[in-house]
Amino acid sequence: MHFNTIIIGGGLGGLTAGATLSKLGRKVLLLEQHYIPGGCATTFKRKDFVMEVGLHEMDGLFDKDTKVQVFDFLEVNKSVKFIQVPELFHLISNRPEFTFPHGTESAQKLLVDKFPQEEKGIKAFFNLISGVLNETSKMPQEKWKTILIFPFMPLLFPNIVKSSRTSIGHWLDKNIQNDELKLILTANLLYYGDDPYSLSLMYFSVAQASYIGGGGHFIKGGSQKLSDYLSKFIQNHGGQVMLGANVEKIMVENGKAIGIQFRDSFNKESSPKKIYADSIIANAAIPNVVRMLPTKYSCLLEEKTKNMEEACSLLSIYMCFDVELKQVGVKHYSTLIQDESVKTLKDLKKNYKGEWSDKSFAFVDYSQVDSGLAPLGKSIGVICAADYLSEWEELNDYEYKAKKEQVAQIFFKKLEKQFPEILKHLIYYEVGTSKTIQKYTLNPKGTPYGYAQTPAQSGLKRIPLKSPIKNLFFASAWSFPGGGFTGAILSGFLSATSMNKKNKWCRPDSEFLMDSRVVKLIKREIIAENTLQLSFEKPKGFNHKSGQFAILRLNNPKYNDLDMPFRSLSIVSYKDEPILRFAMRISKSSYKQSCEQMKVGEEATVFGPNGKFVLNEGMQNIVFLISGIGITPIIPMLKELEKKQFTGQVFLFYSNKTKASTAYDDELKNIQLENYFYIPVTTSETKRIEIELLKIHLKNLSFFEYFIVGTSSFLKTMKKILINEGVNITKLKEDDFG
Repeated sequence: MHFNTIIIGGGLGGLTAGATLSKLGRKVLLLEQHYIPGGCATTFKRKDFVMEVGLHEMDGLFDKDTKVQVFDFLEVNKSVKFIQVPELFHLISNRPEFTFPHGTESAQKLLVDKFPQEEKGIKAFFNLISGVLNETSKMPQEKWKTILIFPFMPLLFPNIVKSSRTSIGHWLDKNIQNDELKLILTANLLYYGDDPYSLSLMYFSVAQASYIGGGGHFIKGGSQKLSDYLSKFIQNHGGQVMLGANVEKIMVENGKAIGIQFRDSFNKESSPKKIYADSIIANAAIPNVVRMLPTKYSCLLEEKTKNMEEACSLLSIYMCFDVELKQVGVKHYSTLIQDESVKTLKDLKKNYKGEWSDKSFAFVDYSQVDSGLAPLGKSIGVICAADYLSEWEELNDYEYKAKKEQVAQIFFKKLEKQFPEILKHLIYYEVGTSKTIQKYTLNPKGTPYGYAQTPAQSGLKRIPLKSPIKNLFFASAWSFPGGGFTGAILSGFLSATSMNKKNKWCRPDSEFLMDSRVVKLIKREIIAENTLQLSFEKPKGFNHKSGQFAILRLNNPKYNDLDMPFRSLSIVSYKDEPILRFAMRISKSSYKQSCEQMKVGEEATVFGPNGKFVLNEGMQNIVFLISGIGITPIIPMLKELEKKQFTGQVFLFYSNKTKASTAYDDELKNIQLENYFYIPVTTSETKRIEIELLKIHLKNLSFFEYFIVGTSSFLKTMKKILINEGVNITKLKEDDFG
């Protein structure tokens, strides 16, 4: 099959490139390895809340911002709403608090009033960053034009020339004396990197001038709204977006990129497929692109990139509150809390790489604007700090979870110091690390920024959009102009428009790529009180193990308020069944309501199988401790034990509020195993699952291996009981559904 352009990766760079080329009449195929488009511009659902993965505020959206032209061309503003946040940031440190306002004139005046002795340096700072921003929009994008005007650069672009050779830290030390002022001007440094003395002054100037001049903005409903819009735009203009498609190889013939080989990201047994195109855009980390190329060409690209340095990563603690945080004293959208150990610019890098107990951090309160992320009267907050993969990569699963919890508690204490009542209203939290970013975006070292924006790696010295291989282009944080939402968007647009001018286009095939993971609903039924079961066609080649799960994405959900169109759901059906069954408790969430109203024949996409919550070889005696709808992965496990004629002891403790809400009760009673004991627990009539009940039936708790499924509180209680009774933690397998 032949397309005009194949785009590897569905981050903002790839989505923007795909949308641009689609509008220009090219047939585009975008392949994204994740089951949602967007990269770091995504959201996820927890309880009643939508969690924003990456966007705290987007710069600009004023007359000096070239991103505005891109959004106009792609008609973004017709469907995506941008909300300006109240101010750039509020800084809390061991000095008097300071609120940095939007607007160049307002910010300059406020700083001169506060630091009158530094008036000359302050004015020079604003003149420089504004000058760099203005000149950047006038710089030619074509390399030959840049070469032509190179002798006249100091005259035509004096601020760019001046700022391209040094860092923001060195410039501030040379032009400003007051340490407090320097720390205010770089308080949001982590938006760009972790070291003022290696951060390109030119890159900092463009971004900071855009933030100050145009203000910070948030996308109502979260950054996923922008990613979903661009994905739909591609499809509405004759292109195709395929999720869960991992590109393994870029095919090159006679020095030209001619196509790719990919396979299903979630099904290791799937066969690879080859697709051809006139050109390819890699919206993927450039070190990963090196591995996709044939040896001859990978060496060529590796030679150009081997000495380049990656940027830092970020740790995020996503927090749900049962009140709007104004009620507990939070007054600002973005509060930067600088540790007392930070006294000069030279302390910043040391602080970011230092002990967690000393780290400075940002706290974003999305309820300060109409974010569309939380139900009325509730709010989402995020703690964000510098992070590095080296902190996490040598830990096993248990150590990793324990360290995340330890780090969360450290930051909670620091946050509580500023807002004493805030933790009383915390109802859920989750920690994302550099390891999380690496897992979901495949970025080396888990960096969302790509290569660090040092003077040697920014501006015209950054990896250009045109690769050394003909017909292969780049569009990501790793290439020109660099990281951040704006950098990725501009990278995608410039890559697409440059390619459109230079490329020779062939007539593409009229067909689209068939996706066998798209399945139809066969049956919808209520199987217990408030419990829905959906039965779908089984995708070709879908071979799952008992206990695994799949991502069920509704292709045309009827509702989408405060929700995502997918869920991770345990597979109820056994591997020999010709269909896939999923079950869920009914709720008022948009996803569940959409499932309730699905009609036979409607389509969904199944990504999987996934998960390690499975039976192990050599197990002798098993206990299942299950709460509510957590029974779903256990049904196929019991069937597998039946098939194998398992002779060990099997105990199933199954807790539900009422008998009527006990899903699969009849099926569980009729399991044909030699030593099987089913103990249903109805909490409206009897006690919950407690140590006394377990001892009555199990006698010696250390004699068994345990599978625990339920809410976080249920898991915590069961684990505590078992560990207190001397059960080794290695004998516990858990599945937490919230």
